[in-house]
Amino acid sequence: MFILKSPIKDNPLRNPGESLDKQIDTLINDKATNYLMWIAFTILLAGLEWYRWYFEVQNNPLVYTFLTMLVIPYCVFKLVAIRKQVKHLKQGRDGEKAVGQYLENLRETSAKVFHDIPAKGFNIDHVVIAKSGIYVIETKTYSKPDTGSPKVIFDGTSLKFSSGFATNKPLIQVEASSHWLRDLIKETTGKSFAIKPVIVFPGWYAEPTSEAKSSDVWVLNPKGLPTFIANSKEKMTAEEISLVAFHLSRYVRSYKED
Repeated sequence: MFILKSPIKDNPLRNPGESLDKQIDTLINDKATNYLMWIAFTILLAGLEWYRWYFEVQNNPLVYTFLTMLVIPYCVFKLVAIRKQVKHLKQGRDGEKAVGQYLENLRETSAKVFHDIPAKGFNIDHVVIAKSGIYVIETKTYSKPDTGSPKVIFDGTSLKFSSGFATNKPLIQVEASSHWLRDLIKETTGKSFAIKPVIVFPGWYAEPTSEAKSSDVWVLNPKGLPTFIANSKEKMTAEEISLVAFHLSRYVRSYKED
């Protein structure tokens, strides 16, 4: 008896937005399909009962009709909510893919680019390991306002949008992700490296204030990010880049979803 083995020893590296793609697939193929099946099932039951009633076969269709009238509105409500979730996730996924395409150009400068780094309870959208350092990049694909220029103002501690919305959550997130990656690299390589946290907003104009200069976080439009990285002062040797990239690659390939 022959035992067939896959020729692929390790899992492939991840693509931009891969985690969001999985969430979209779960919503559509699991949750949404269940509600659609319930709708179809109750319509079928009601239809059978009306068929019996019309052809004077004993049975009262009112019970199944009442059940159908309860199930359909509930399932439609759930399906509308799922549709909104899928739309939001697709917007985020498309933003990550767009940013990933900008970052791919950095490979020409010998930089190493990783996408969708998984961790327990979260993921990092992109990591770039370049001569100028290691960058943790979070993509925030927010909807633009109906009128006016889409602008985000970064004052060093918070983000203020032209739509009137203000938050500091992306800053907290990217700094936490940077600390996590720094610890992972220290654990796997035995060396400490500084991590640069970056937040990019596709389609938005990023405007840092003078106070933002004291922050370690970059807030940018993704189009300008590769230039910022390529033109920054060199901090890492080719050997250090290869070392960090090798261990990060091993981590991603060996990571198992819960």
